[in-house]
Amino acid sequence: MSKKRNNLLIAASGTGGHIFPALAVSKKIEKDWNIYWLGVQKRLDSKFIPSKYNLLTLKLETPKKNIFILFQYLKILFSTFKIIKILKVKKINLVFTTGGYISAPTILAAKFLKIPVIIHESNLIPGTVTKYFGFLCKFVLLGFKETSSYLKNCKTIFTGTPLRKEFYETNSLPEWVPRGKGPLIIVMGGSQGAKVINEIFYKSLNFLMKENFRIVHIIGKNNLNNPIKTISKNYVQKKFTNQIASLMQNCDLVISRSGAGTINELMQTGKPSILIPYPNSKNNHQERNALTLSSAGGAILINQDKISKVFFEETLKRLFKSTLEKGKTKYEILDLMKENMKNFNTSKSVNEIKKLINYFLKEF
Repeated sequence: MSKKRNNLLIAASGTGGHIFPALAVSKKIEKDWNIYWLGVQKRLDSKFIPSKYNLLTLKLETPKKNIFILFQYLKILFSTFKIIKILKVKKINLVFTTGGYISAPTILAAKFLKIPVIIHESNLIPGTVTKYFGFLCKFVLLGFKETSSYLKNCKTIFTGTPLRKEFYETNSLPEWVPRGKGPLIIVMGGSQGAKVINEIFYKSLNFLMKENFRIVHIIGKNNLNNPIKTISKNYVQKKFTNQIASLMQNCDLVISRSGAGTINELMQTGKPSILIPYPNSKNNHQERNALTLSSAGGAILINQDKISKVFFEETLKRLFKSTLEKGKTKYEILDLMKENMKNFNTSKSVNEIKKLINYFLKEF
C-alpha cells in the first residue's frame, strides 16, 4: 500500500480544546497519511502545529456578537471557495475536524467535492457546527455517549475524546513545583486563561499561604503577572506549561474552567476539582460539561456570578478538613470525590478514531 495519494486534511484551530485532540489523532496516524493542517492566522495554531503537518492558514476572525455578526459569518462561509482550492491542489482524500468555526466551510467544501468528512465533538452539548453540519459528515464521533440524543440526523459513534499521550503515561512531578507536605492545588483557566479565576485567586493568596497550600497557578498567555506572585516559595505562577499531565496526576485538587478537554483530562487522571464554567460558552456547554462530574460527586461546580472570596475560601476549608488516621492525614470529602472519579471508565479513544480514519485508506 502506498500513502502517496492518501492525503488527510485536519481542520482544527483556535483553542487547545480543538487543537489538542486533533494533535493526539495526527500523531497516531501520521505513518499512514500525508497530513495537511488547516488553521487560522493569529491563533494558537502556529505555536502548536508541527511543521511536518504542513500548516495552511486562512485569515478569519472569531465571530463577535455585534451588528456585524451576520457579515462575519458570511465571510467564514465564503472561505469555502478557498478551501475547495486547497482540497483540490493537495488531492485530499479525507477530512478530519474537531469543530470550531473553521469546520463549517471545510465541511461544505469537502461535501462539494464529495470528499468524506469525520468530525469529532468533544462537548456534551454539541457545538453549532456539529449541530447544523454534522449530517453532512460520514461520521460524528462523540466524547460523551449522551450527545447522540442531540444529533438524531447524524451517524454518531461514541469514541471518547483523545488526549495527549502523556495522560496515558505515569509522569513524575516537575522539578519546579513547590515541595512540601501541604496539599498541592493546580489552578488553570484553559489555553486562553481565565481572568475571573485569576482575580479570585489573587484575593485569597494570603489565606492559601497561611493554610500551607502549595499552588501552581497557570494564568494564561493573555494575563500579566501579578506583583504578589513572589509572596511565598509555595506559590508558582506560569503563563503556560506543557506539563499539565504531570501536574494533574500528582496534585490533590484542580481548579479550572470546564472545557471538554479539561473534563476528559480530569476523568483520565481521576482528580477531584472545583469547576467554574465560562458563562459565555456557546450553548452553555461548559456548565453542562461540569455537571457530568459534579452530578457524579467528583467535582464542585461554582457559577462565576456566585463566587466570592469568602465562599471560595470556605469551600476549600470544607474540602481539606482533615483527620489523622494511623499517622496519615485524611481528607474525608476530598477522598470521597477521588473515589467517585473512579466511576468514569476512560479508554484510549485515539485508537478507535485511528481505525475509523484508516478505514478510508486507499490502495493504489
